[in-house]
Amino acid sequence: MTALNPGSPEASGMSSVALARIDDHLKRRYIDAGRFPGTQLMVYRRGNLVHHSVQGFADLERKVLLKDDTIFRIYSMTKPITSVAFMMLVEQGLVALDDPVHKHIPEWKNLGVFQAGAAPAFMTRPPSRPMQIVDLLRHTSGLTYGFQQRTSVDAAYRDKQIGALDLAGTLDSMIADLAGIPLEFSPGEAWNYSVSTDVIGYLIGRISGTPFDRFLKERIFDPLGMADTGFFVPAGKAHRLAACYSADAGGMMPAHSPAATSGLTLQDDPATSPFLSPPGFISGGGGLCSTAADYLTFCRALLNGGELGGVRLIGPKTLALMTSNHLPGNRDLPEVSRSMFSEATYSGIGFGLGFAVTINPAKTLIAGSPGEYAWGGVATTSFWIDPAEELIAIFMTQVIPSTAYPVRRELRTMVYAAITDSNL
Repeated sequence: MTALNPGSPEASGMSSVALARIDDHLKRRYIDAGRFPGTQLMVYRRGNLVHHSVQGFADLERKVLLKDDTIFRIYSMTKPITSVAFMMLVEQGLVALDDPVHKHIPEWKNLGVFQAGAAPAFMTRPPSRPMQIVDLLRHTSGLTYGFQQRTSVDAAYRDKQIGALDLAGTLDSMIADLAGIPLEFSPGEAWNYSVSTDVIGYLIGRISGTPFDRFLKERIFDPLGMADTGFFVPAGKAHRLAACYSADAGGMMPAHSPAATSGLTLQDDPATSPFLSPPGFISGGGGLCSTAADYLTFCRALLNGGELGGVRLIGPKTLALMTSNHLPGNRDLPEVSRSMFSEATYSGIGFGLGFAVTINPAKTLIAGSPGEYAWGGVATTSFWIDPAEELIAIFMTQVIPSTAYPVRRELRTMVYAAITDSNL
């Protein structure tokens, strides 16, 4: 693996003063105000790590400072890794994007589309076409998440605990349960954030013949040296796992918090976290823990066309396919989405195979570049990669939900404001 080169911001076309302004913003608006326990930010440009800051606490109750090697629950930042792993199988000719999903999951051959009713007495109709593999990768499958709380189908997911990480059974039981629940819509007709990437994880194991978690370790994590990334935190590293906190939907912290000085409510204690033990449900949609440095390594491989230090994950043409907009008619997310789920707005944003993709920066009302791709996790972790500007940004904290504050928009605005020499 290619070593990470620290470099001065100015030598890479960025302003050290403007980057320091981001740290001050995070400290004043979020850490000192009791909104975040701590933050970690990495900015990488033109082959160099130009900014790295660590502030605040990993664990407020025990007064453990956040450090360079703190381990975070990255939740849905798992999805891009799972999607890349699946495309490795596509490149091997083992599966095609237009394969019907029932070719690989025969028990799903007769899935219907919801019309009326509630479990177990759903009324359904046949889909307009079979679900394809590409539908899983771009979230146009008709599947959903129980936390959407919009429909009777969502309610059936909650009843079966589908996608609920530590409560969700196994990948095999998820597939069996989903065989008995109708789709929200006919595949390809809309976009709905869902357990689709968990299904992709199941398919990786089934198609490759290697258990999904082992596949990621052997094909991605070990070759790239991502030693701190996995579906649980082993005992020898448990002291590095951050605490996770919660805010209510409006972004106000409950006053009855055990961490009275901050107002944060402890959501997952790192001393008793389910992430300390191997899970029964290996979630390709949200199960990984990682460090900022490990995730930057993964992103560097993508920015470099799918290869880093002689380790190739996927080819540049495959990556270009993944980071193209795959929404029908080249539309953006607000035009086709059945649900929204984060503080970010999605005007001008499409969706590829595992990533959100910027298709029209002007519509986003945020500085950026066409072709930039990104995603985030429910605990407010996030990343984006801008190939045109040779830029990566990784942000880590642990506050649920990501809807609480507009930090992702603020970070994009301020990081792009720090560019003094644009490639465009």
